[in-house]
Amino acid sequence: MDPKLILLTIAGMALVTYLPRMLPALALSSRRLSPWAERWLSHVPAAVLSALLVPSLLAPEGHVQASWDNLFLWAALPCFVLALKTKSFFGVVALGLGLVAGARLFL
Repeated sequence: MDPKLILLTIAGMALVTYLPRMLPALALSSRRLSPWAERWLSHVPAAVLSALLVPSLLAPEGHVQASWDNLFLWAALPCFVLALKTKSFFGVVALGLGLVAGARLFL
């Protein structure tokens, strides 16, 4: 493949990826959002995290597995409780890793 075409493709992909992120930041950087918009936008991180997490928990092998054998679902339950109580990202990740590693080691 032609190196010039590869370079143009990479530059085009970078531009298409960067513009949707940069334009809203530039447009909103000097403005204050209304309280309802700020409240609405505060839910976006939780929604995105849920959208990424739920398929991994319910279908770890590509098909829905809501059974007793789903180790990830069982490990997520105490992590969810810890997240609600402490709101500590590191603590939740450490607990989840420890639970999955321990369960794989002993089960």
